[in-house]
Amino acid sequence: MIWFLIPVVAVLAVLAYVAGRRLAQARARDLPSGQTPHSRPQQHGYYALIWVAAPALALTILAGAFSGTVAHNLVAADAPDAVQALEPFRREAFFNDARLVGQGERAFQTWSGELGEALPAEAARSARITSTLTWGGTAAALLAAVMGGLFAWSQIRPRMRARNRVEGWISGLLFLCSAVAILTTVGIVLSLLWDSLRFFQAVPVTEFLFGTQWSPQIAIRADQVGSSGAFGAVPLFAGTFLIMLIAMAVAAPVGLFSAIYLSEYASALSRGVVKPVLEILAGVPTVVYGFFAALTVGPAFREFFNGIGALLVGGPLDGIGQYLLLVQNQMALVAGAVMGIMLIPFVSSLSDDIINAVPQSLRDGSYAMGATKSETVKRVLLPAALPGIAGALLLAMSRAIGETMIVTMAAGLAANLTLNPLDTVTTVTVQIVTLLTGDQEFDSPKTLAAFGLGLTLFVVTLLLNIVAQRIVQTYREQYD
Repeated sequence: MIWFLIPVVAVLAVLAYVAGRRLAQARARDLPSGQTPHSRPQQHGYYALIWVAAPALALTILAGAFSGTVAHNLVAADAPDAVQALEPFRREAFFNDARLVGQGERAFQTWSGELGEALPAEAARSARITSTLTWGGTAAALLAAVMGGLFAWSQIRPRMRARNRVEGWISGLLFLCSAVAILTTVGIVLSLLWDSLRFFQAVPVTEFLFGTQWSPQIAIRADQVGSSGAFGAVPLFAGTFLIMLIAMAVAAPVGLFSAIYLSEYASALSRGVVKPVLEILAGVPTVVYGFFAALTVGPAFREFFNGIGALLVGGPLDGIGQYLLLVQNQMALVAGAVMGIMLIPFVSSLSDDIINAVPQSLRDGSYAMGATKSETVKRVLLPAALPGIAGALLLAMSRAIGETMIVTMAAGLAANLTLNPLDTVTTVTVQIVTLLTGDQEFDSPKTLAAFGLGLTLFVVTLLLNIVAQRIVQTYREQYD
């Protein structure tokens, strides 16, 4: 592997820094009296370090990223006819075994006949090609480091604007990081759009957005038996909306009241204890919340509703009692309640920061008018902080819409079109995971439906985030 070059390049870069700094100090001593160098010796050292490290690291990364693909293509280009005649999957398996044998490891499969005879030769050829590419990349990277160091050595002189050039490199690096983030987002959107368009060519948009039947079971291959599939996503939207409402009904009041207590009523000692303990909930993995929902909250809710149903059976509400006796562990109420617990620190922390950002002069003015603390909170602080709190709640809604693990473990997979919190429902994110699990065929509407759901979810959460940011910006402009 060519990645062993990274520590070598790091050592060369450190040596270049030391040499560049000493050269700058030596040449600065030759300046006439009264003249000073433009930049400090450290800046010249950093300049030499950059010119040694940047080209070498760039070539190392390129070689490490593409040498495997290039080696595979070169091996496949001159493969024997017996290998070329294999099915694509078995041909790739043969090349992989050849690579493993060339590295001195054991092959995954046993090849017989012409393939068994060809494997040692292909393994040796794969090893030669890989070795050539590795040593070629190593030589190119080291040569780039040497050439960069010689160029930096020739440039170092007292009047050189080394600091400006180093800052230019840093600015370019920061711009590159920003560009990577932006291009990643653009790539995600384009991939979703491309595969979503393929899905909507097979399934009309109106059927997807307004259909009430969700059953994406469809035959992947011609020799399989499967239904034609139904791709009406309204049950998924309803389940997502229902669980989100239940979660916000738990998280919004508890989180907001916790923020009010911590901001206005708690002593310094109480705040120092309660706030960190409350925010520990934010660090709990969602799968742990899922276990808690499936093993504790679900059975407790089932026993509670079954007990109420047993009391109602035989009376005027016998039908409701019979229904409550059939309540199971998995239901929308369980998933929403546990998700709301997960969102409490999210709402509480943001709301606490927003309430604390309200100017103290508003509190002092309210107290000067004779208002009590509760009246000040109700009539001054909450109206002043309302835009920011609304933005925090919208961000929490986006988090609830995108949650997967809790819903999978606590609400089930049944796509029921219902607003009954005691029924089993599913959400958009759960169905995306379900559709992309197991054997995949990306020419099938069943698999491509995941991209249609992902695009819909992306648009909804994007709109919620935009609304939240606009509200928060309005709040900040008022109280900065």
